[in-house]
Amino acid sequence: MILLKALITGASSGIGREIARLLAARGYELVIAARREDRLEELKRTLGVPCKIACTDLSVRTEAERLFEENCDVDVLVNNAGFGVFGAFDETQLSRECEMLDVNILALHILMKLYLAEFKKRGSGRILNVSSSASFFPGPMFSSYYASKAYVTRLSLAVREELRREKSPVTVSVLCPGPVRTEFNDVAGVKFGIGSVSPQYAARAAVDGMFKGKGIITPSLATGFTRFISKLVPDSLAARVVYILQKKKEK
Repeated sequence: MILLKALITGASSGIGREIARLLAARGYELVIAARREDRLEELKRTLGVPCKIACTDLSVRTEAERLFEENCDVDVLVNNAGFGVFGAFDETQLSRECEMLDVNILALHILMKLYLAEFKKRGSGRILNVSSSASFFPGPMFSSYYASKAYVTRLSLAVREELRREKSPVTVSVLCPGPVRTEFNDVAGVKFGIGSVSPQYAARAAVDGMFKGKGIITPSLATGFTRFISKLVPDSLAARVVYILQKKKEK
């Protein structure tokens, strides 16, 4: 029997880790990528399927290219790696912000582009990009993070339409969850928000939606409603509301 294979970035914790477990349960051979090798080793021991560890720092452009070159035979790409930087735009650390943009945008862009070409050549393949409900709004106090996720969502939907017009069997889906109980807030340096879902819940919605070929995947009714509201509310008002909500998270 030929095993299908999936590559998951940001697999050491949160949604990425849970997606790895769900795909392993479906019988997928895995390539799990992240910076923390100890976390990846711990995850590997629990999966019960062939699993390759790729210890990599996706803030370095050449690492994304190397990851593809060493694992170009996968059938599913999950672009999950990412983090946020909190604070007023003129006060956040530039180097940290650029590192975030390299991971959230550039690495995702490179991997998506390289794997898409490979999948189209092969005539099969699925891409799941992990974005956020943040991509629906302007994001004062989280401006660069919100903007990076808007890039992910818009890129995903644009490429999805290109594939649809070509009648390609390759699919692109984008997960847009609201707050999820992961390490995100600790890394961003903010207090935990309310109304969050578990990473297991978000991951299951993501995997189910990807295999159904959905475009935008919103794990909860609240997130779906948020997307609907974003289409009705003027950006100026949305920015004011988001500022108030994010300011409350400041430690």
